Amino acid sequence: MKKVFIHIPILLFCTTITLVSCNASKNAGTDLPKDISQRPADEDSQRYDQAQLDKLKASIESEASEKCTNASDWTFAPMGAKACGGPMLYIAYPKKIETSILPRINAYTEKVRAFNEKYNITSDCMMIMPPTAVKCSAGKAILITEQR
Repeated sequence: MKKVFIHIPILLFCTTITLVSCNASKNAGTDLPKDISQRPADEDSQRYDQAQLDKLKASIESEASEKCTNASDWTFAPMGAKACGGPMLYIAYPKKIETSILPRINAYTEKVRAFNEKYNITSDCMMIMPPTAVKCSAGKAILITEQR
């Protein structure tokens, strides 16, 4: 009789665990998105990394967006990196902020290069022609490229 009393609690415990685990597996995954593109951005996702690059680019562009009155006070630099090589774009900025903005532009370019490698990004491989000069028009710096 003693043996029966020992087996009953064990049997009850095993039954309870089985029922709880079966119920938990029914609800597993119901809060997950159906499509991977709808997955929330986290620190390990491409969307998260792209958002960080976009913030840095916007910050650099904001810093370089002074009113342009004299084109000789402005210069330009390549920014970003295409997967095939070469810059994504050129940005104009005032010469007076060159020491603070150039390291940020270079850091952005390196981060874009690392992003391209990490996610195997492809690009159109078209070469972006470097500008030849900067001109001021309506208070904005405009890059002039050689027309061929």
